[in-house]
Amino acid sequence: MSTSNSTALNKVEKKFALPVGLRDAGTLLGLVVIVVVFSILSPNFLTEQNVLNILQQSSINACVALGMTLVIISGGIDLSVGPIAAISAVAVAVLMAAGVPIALAIPIALCFGMAAGGINGALVTFGGLQPFIVTLGTLSLYRAISLIYTGGNPIFGIPPAFRALTNSTIFGVPNPVVIVAVLAAIIWVVLNKTPLGEYFLAVGGNQEASRIAGVPVTRTKIASYVISGGLAAVAGLILVGRLGAADPTLGNLWELDAIAAAAIGGASLMGGKGSIVGTLLGAIILGSLRNGLTLMNVQAFYQLLATGLIILVAMLIDRATRGRE
Repeated sequence: MSTSNSTALNKVEKKFALPVGLRDAGTLLGLVVIVVVFSILSPNFLTEQNVLNILQQSSINACVALGMTLVIISGGIDLSVGPIAAISAVAVAVLMAAGVPIALAIPIALCFGMAAGGINGALVTFGGLQPFIVTLGTLSLYRAISLIYTGGNPIFGIPPAFRALTNSTIFGVPNPVVIVAVLAAIIWVVLNKTPLGEYFLAVGGNQEASRIAGVPVTRTKIASYVISGGLAAVAGLILVGRLGAADPTLGNLWELDAIAAAAIGGASLMGGKGSIVGTLLGAIILGSLRNGLTLMNVQAFYQLLATGLIILVAMLIDRATRGRE
């Protein structure tokens, strides 16, 4: 890339950069407030076992939300993450039930997720369609594929060795938490320390300026959807290990939770803004909120109401912040 193009790209990045440290601190403060409130209301909330339960329950949403964050930063949206997870879950279960070694079944299933994400990205970039419309369509398409293939029935026969991958612990920490922490660290490095991360921010901030600056816009957008699909597949595999079965209806409303976690963490649905640390905190906030409400015997549909309200509040905060930029 030429010096002039690099300068133009840097200008785009500076214009749309977010002081993630400040926003992450605000998100962390929100988490602290929730923890303090529920600790007062329920003496069981802050016990070691319950904290580990919150982290484990939040890990699946955090995994999906990490990919969603990259898509949102690059100016898109992915409503099909739940069905993508279901397809990948069905794929890994079918392969293992057929005797395929776990070490081979897992990467094949992950490829299913990344391929589904790649289809989303191709339709958005080459088809010139809106991301919302594309992923709304593939949401139904991918879900239908998993239901048709399985006849709507769960697939059992998950090997104990596979289940051990997600039901074991490392130094007392559940494996899903460790897996997501490692993935989050990798995604953080990609977003903050690599040219691809700069491209995500630039494309989401101003696509045309990025194109003029020499950014490979098409490949960048497709990459965000491929990563999102792969991480949704990881989340699906984690849940299969925990449940011991692959349900074709797996992943229902995961897109809502993922968008909520990303929005709470500072990602702007207008693109160009986002934080990996903030997304993780957002997922833990949602997990803590639901866990606390459950301990207080609050019915599940009130938890869904709280999620919707959180998304709206996060968007209003983002709008107000952008208005002062």
